[in-house]
Amino acid sequence: MATEDLMTRVLETLGEDDPLSVEAIHRLTGLGDVPAAMAINEVADMLDISPHTLRYYERAGLVEVARDANGYRVYDADAVRRLVFLTRMRLSGMPMRDLQHYIELVDAGPDTVPERLDMLLEHRDIIRRRLRELTLSLAATEYKISTYGGETGPDGV
Repeated sequence: MATEDLMTRVLETLGEDDPLSVEAIHRLTGLGDVPAAMAINEVADMLDISPHTLRYYERAGLVEVARDANGYRVYDADAVRRLVFLTRMRLSGMPMRDLQHYIELVDAGPDTVPERLDMLLEHRDIIRRRLRELTLSLAATEYKISTYGGETGPDGV
């Protein structure tokens, strides 16, 4: 199941008026139906990214992936969970250098939690600003649609 499908499933369970919450992310990353071991193509399809991107994340030190007897990558549930987080952070605009630093902190252990929290709080502020900017862009687009006689609304109809 692609990440987009997972996200759609989570958003559908919340409904339109329910606030997004940590619960939604827990449902997204629960990955209860993920096999114990997945090949690179399976993970790429699930996350809707290319195998090249997965190899890049591995080379960049963002995820460790085991190898089978033939040398093929084998992704376990922990690696897939980390990749779900990484892809969400990349989608939200977090730079690779920040992700690398964050993962270094995670791998360094619990003493780094305060620094990780600071990083995420700062990134949350960036995301909130982007959401406000996108909301303004949506309003401008809706305005133009209405000037051309189109109908506007929450679902675009």
